[in-house]
Amino acid sequence: MQRNGFFDEEQRAKRNRYFSADFKKKRIQELENNLVRVSDICKTYKVSRTSVYKWLYKYSNMAKKQVKQVVEAKSDTKKIQFLEDRIKELERIVGQKQLLIDFQDKMIEIAENTYEVDIKKKLSSKPSVITGVPKKNTKSK
Repeated sequence: MQRNGFFDEEQRAKRNRYFSADFKKKRIQELENNLVRVSDICKTYKVSRTSVYKWLYKYSNMAKKQVKQVVEAKSDTKKIQFLEDRIKELERIVGQKQLLIDFQDKMIEIAENTYEVDIKKKLSSKPSVITGVPKKNTKSK
């Protein structure tokens, strides 16, 4: 089986690559500051995830302090922030609706006292109107 020359060159290039300690430290610093993700480093510099994690364990300031760092996808962070914003917006709307209900209740109370009419009882639900009269069973047994 004949191999493609391009494939051999690419494999040789991967085996012989060397990254300086300063380069690795810069990439790890970017990771710690959440400027890039592990997958971004892997794609950009064509490095395996295993290599990046080895750099992380070796050069990370947090690893030296024995602090665990959660590497979280940016999309998860954005989704959480969006949901938190949505919760705040809904809480604001509920608060506005509650103020409106309180205002209307107060207005009804003032109207009841002014006109001496029981408005709340009149606004309560009325029994449903029956449109038809049920037929009696005229058959005897």
